[in-house]
Amino acid sequence: MPTAAATVSPAARHANLTRALLWLVVCASWLGVLLQLVLSARLALRQGRSPLAGVLDALCYNTVLSNLFVALVSTARAAGRDGWLTARSTLAAGAVYIFVVGLIYSLLLRATWAPTGLQKVADVLLHDAVPVLYLLWWLTGAPRGGLRWRQPLQWLAYPFAYCVFLVLLGEATGRYLYPFANIAQLGWGTVGRNAVLIFACYGTLGVVAVFVDRQLSRRAARKGGRGA
Repeated sequence: MPTAAATVSPAARHANLTRALLWLVVCASWLGVLLQLVLSARLALRQGRSPLAGVLDALCYNTVLSNLFVALVSTARAAGRDGWLTARSTLAAGAVYIFVVGLIYSLLLRATWAPTGLQKVADVLLHDAVPVLYLLWWLTGAPRGGLRWRQPLQWLAYPFAYCVFLVLLGEATGRYLYPFANIAQLGWGTVGRNAVLIFACYGTLGVVAVFVDRQLSRRAARKGGRGA
């Protein structure tokens, strides 16, 4: 007599695994964001400032904002919600944004500090675990097809808006969040060149995301055709 496990189809097993992976993304992203907000609030208190100031400081960073975006998107998807947060374009944009977080941190920022304790936990969650987990889920469990070649240009709206915010914050307060965006030290020319390179990174990865989505969609269609 076949066991209950043996009656589960490969498609059902795959669906269960990708759903479990999605919930892992939900837990890791919310834990990383909330932990970082708490740690920033505690740091502000030690500096004689309000906890709210510390939370707002943390929310100025692209890492926290991108992880928060992934947390919202993955939660909505796991809960079965319909709408903009779970649209295929939004899910793909999240993959691009969070990949850039991990990439820039690994290439440019990881060597600039050595966090310890709970800050190390938050660092690993935000820069390593969530990017890897979300990308794995997007590649294996996200709905396929429907992406357009023009959409990577639309996805640049967020990094452009964030770049404007960085400039305005730095010019108004003298606080530059990232060394490669420090206009006071590097000058407008160098910072502008860095911004172009980062936009090119977002745009290129966006095009790659559309290409990958289309290839995976065609592969799924071929499998479906053979199974019919």
